[in-house]
Amino acid sequence: MAPQSEPATAAARSILITGCSSGIGYACAHGLAARGWQVVASARKPEDVARLADEGLLSVTLDLDDPASIQAGLEAALAHTGGRLDALFNNGAYGQPGAVEDLTRDVLRAQLETNLLGWHDLTRRVIPLMRDQGHGRIVQNSSVLGLIALPYRGAYVASKFALEGLTDALRLELAGSGIAVSLIEPGPILSRFRENGYAVYRRSIDARASVHRDTYRRMEERLTTDGPAQPFTLPPQAVLKQLVHALESPRPRPRYYVTFPTHLMGTLKRLLGTRALDWALGRISRGGRG
Repeated sequence: MAPQSEPATAAARSILITGCSSGIGYACAHGLAARGWQVVASARKPEDVARLADEGLLSVTLDLDDPASIQAGLEAALAHTGGRLDALFNNGAYGQPGAVEDLTRDVLRAQLETNLLGWHDLTRRVIPLMRDQGHGRIVQNSSVLGLIALPYRGAYVASKFALEGLTDALRLELAGSGIAVSLIEPGPILSRFRENGYAVYRRSIDARASVHRDTYRRMEERLTTDGPAQPFTLPPQAVLKQLVHALESPRPRPRYYVTFPTHLMGTLKRLLGTRALDWALGRISRGGRG
């Protein structure tokens, strides 16, 4: 089918957003709804789905770790939108802290299931709908850690590096289909990301038995800090601004940087060799960012 023109106004457009219980997903769901989008906000826990519905959003249960839940969540979303879906914002994720040598196979697999494979599963189910419509927007919420690696974030880095490559391949494959694909790459954003990361760290990393125990103590201080723990932290609405461009611009960009650290790291990666970049990232890590 030849690509068709997209709806003339945002009021005619529908979007499914994952990971809307808090942070970026929550802010973007409410922000797009205020712009006239028909937003279907998804979350993993039924109590969060109920809360989102009480706040006036269309909401569905969708657990990215469960293929059956992904299918049921998509079907419920399409029931809200009359079978149409103009955009997908993949956002639901968590960060697994820990040194690479302390990550068991199961811990690493769990990180990839949520942050990569669940997104891939949902995206594959949405693409045929968008092909039939002749248009669509797929936006992936990546990270500055999809551009560069930092120590003690290996699992999350692996998920985001893989997402970046998979999304680049998808964008090339969908050229000419009417489906645009974009990546958003935030740096530090004020959310429950550290809180959630600390919870999975406590469950999955035996810090006392690790040779990295001293570093883990400093990392725990950062993960349990209230408010911004890093300079240049922005509110989640900073991501909304870039998401709006990715969804509504006639020519969405392949990549959107959010926060000064992302712009800085993107520049350093282009300009520096690997050893020089390693030195710079080591300085940043030793500066107390854990």
